[in-house]
Amino acid sequence: MSGKKKAKAKNSQLVIRINKEDRDQFVALCDELDTSAAREIRRFIRTFVEHHKGD
Repeated sequence: MSGKKKAKAKNSQLVIRINKEDRDQFVALCDELDTSAAREIRRFIRTFVEHHKGD
């Protein structure tokens, strides 16, 4: 795998409803930062879960 961490299969979806303006601003900012909205949401979820483990 040439030193890269093997990615876990993405086999589930989470559907959320948010304000269109919030979504548009978020997606535009992700584009500016050369990342994707999905990647940033996954990063948030991993960080949130890790932070709250054992509470």
